[in-house]
Amino acid sequence: MPTRYRAPELKDLPADMRARILEVQEKSGFVPNVFLALARRPAEWRAFFAYHDALMLKEDGSLTKGEREMIVTATGAANQCLYCVVAHGAILRIQEKKPLLADQVAVNWRKADITPRQRAMIEFALKVCLRSHEIAEPDFEALRPHGFSNEDIWDIAAITAFFGLSNRMASFADMLPNPEFYLMGRVPRENK
Repeated sequence: MPTRYRAPELKDLPADMRARILEVQEKSGFVPNVFLALARRPAEWRAFFAYHDALMLKEDGSLTKGEREMIVTATGAANQCLYCVVAHGAILRIQEKKPLLADQVAVNWRKADITPRQRAMIEFALKVCLRSHEIAEPDFEALRPHGFSNEDIWDIAAITAFFGLSNRMASFADMLPNPEFYLMGRVPRENK
């Protein structure tokens, strides 16, 4: 696994971390590099994935799982994070069942095959990503006609901010995406 920092061996990890990683491996067929790259610091790993899950797996609010991944892909591209664009782009393709969507969102979201609601969401997320100090009430008001509640807007901002941290960690550590991510959601998956 390419990274500037040596990742621990799966066998050397605490049982709770090893179990979570094996669960992900069972589901996806491989261990995403981020799981081992961050595992070198177990307390931080646990906090990172707890917050990740709180944001990305929550059941309430109006954001779909695909929209959450769309935010990560668009802001990851703005932050030039190869890992997040490739890995979350793969999940976005799968969630939305659109093999071209992640590339469109990463390269030029304004021309992507997305709804006006999703355009407003990404526009807000990118402002949080790049110019959060400029966020003002008109930015919130622009989201309301698209059905976003105050809690949904918090989710958009929190996902953006959390993955800003993730983007920076992946970039400085030279964490590269697994080769498997590049084809996910583009070609049919083999049944095992």
